[in-house]
Amino acid sequence: MRWTLSLVTLAALSFPLAAQQNDPDKKVAGGGTLPAGWSARTDRNAPMDNVKFVAMGPGWHFTTGPAVIVWRATDVTTGCVHTEATFTQTKAPEHAEAYGLFIAGKDLSDANYSYTYFLTRGDGKFLIKKMAGGTATNVTEGWAENAALVKQDAAGKATNKLEIAVGKDGKVSFMANGKEVHSMAAAPGSMAGIVGLRVNHNLDVHVSGFVVHPL
Repeated sequence: MRWTLSLVTLAALSFPLAAQQNDPDKKVAGGGTLPAGWSARTDRNAPMDNVKFVAMGPGWHFTTGPAVIVWRATDVTTGCVHTEATFTQTKAPEHAEAYGLFIAGKDLSDANYSYTYFLTRGDGKFLIKKMAGGTATNVTEGWAENAALVKQDAAGKATNKLEIAVGKDGKVSFMANGKEVHSMAAAPGSMAGIVGLRVNHNLDVHVSGFVVHPL
């Protein structure tokens, strides 16, 4: 059997690579170090030199080249948890990039790392995914709009409070600015693990009010 590919098909196949080449991770001055007690992992093990994560005012400030997750070993739960943080995108990225919370982090420094994450971005959409060993799978059906989320203004600034609550009944609730935007059921103990923060590439984001309450 012979297979032929149209120009349209070839273009579609090459688009992800082209997009990555046209939007490389930016260089970030002053990166490469972490506040005491924090650990980090970049996507594709990119150099931490281009991630700046510092304590700033009432919270933490990210300036990213590559996407990164950060966490504290003390923020570990047995599954039932409430966590929240307020994220302020301080300037518009070249295209919509996301930031948010993760829960159920396991083996975060190893090749078989995993976590579930809840992100928003400046266009007022959210996404929930599970990461396992570098492969992400959708929990929600791609990016979804919700009126609870604040879109970036003309200056590129947007502030949103995100929360995740895992109850003893197994319900996992994802909230934006006090409104539930998605929920799902989880098996007992499946949401146990580290809670932390994720910020995608080429962003300038301030995080305040990050707390982790085991239930």
